[in-house]
Amino acid sequence: MKILKSKKALSPVVASIILIAVTVAVSLAVAIWMGSLTGGYMKTEELQITGYRWGTNYINITLTTKTDVVLTGAMVDDKPTTCYRPDGTTPITQTAPWSLAKGSTVTVKVMNVGGSNWTPGLPYKITIMTQSAQYPWTGNANP
Repeated sequence: MKILKSKKALSPVVASIILIAVTVAVSLAVAIWMGSLTGGYMKTEELQITGYRWGTNYINITLTTKTDVVLTGAMVDDKPTTCYRPDGTTPITQTAPWSLAKGSTVTVKVMNVGGSNWTPGLPYKITIMTQSAQYPWTGNANP
């Protein structure tokens, strides 16, 4: 019995304060860790289609970037198609993206699906693809 009477312990108030402090510290650590994980996924890209010119089986689309943008391709009527840099020979794809700085104005060449000719007067939905967004535009073919 003498051993039990000589034991010293923390008071319940001090133990509660320590428990709350540890809980807050762990919560902050988890919040910071989760924030760093999602930071890369929250990046936004913004571009504007500022002009276009129809060709026989392609369309040249002029884009102006409002933020840093990474182009990854294009679609015509929701079907993947070939898209080229301004030189007309370097493709833009998921595996060969094109990074553009904020404020850039460039022209990309978007081919019709399968390289076929546009049908004059028909509407075509052209979609410019970036790493984080899609920018659809619909125009009537006027090759």
